[in-house]
Amino acid sequence: MTSRLNPYLSFDGDAREAMEFYAQVFGGTLSLNTFGESGMPDSAYTDKIMHALLETPSGFTLMASDTPPGMEYTPGTNFSVSLSGDDAGELPGYWEKLSADGTVAVPLEKQMWGDVFGMCTDRFGVPWMVNISEPAG
Repeated sequence: MTSRLNPYLSFDGDAREAMEFYAQVFGGTLSLNTFGESGMPDSAYTDKIMHALLETPSGFTLMASDTPPGMEYTPGTNFSVSLSGDDAGELPGYWEKLSADGTVAVPLEKQMWGDVFGMCTDRFGVPWMVNISEPAG
């Protein structure tokens, strides 16, 4: 998979509704994964969206999630730039540069869903998510 850069939106419990709306607006394929599917025991979040991905016929990609427990939801700052792909040589270099002199919220490391993932805010205050998946095939 080629590396890609796209917006990642955070919602306060209505990510499913929002992403279904965006799918109606733009068309395409919407995949939704809940916190419950990922093994989160908190029943209040079982049906909330841990990760949503909309890929449109026009080549747009939009990702989103409900804000997980322990993280603050603040309208107006409820976005991140997502950098994802399977290039384990290229993407960690971007992470190193983006997180340098910034703040790391989640270290770049293997996560429960199997990918290497990290979250940081760069020195200019822009929030980033980097996700490195296993190459397909």
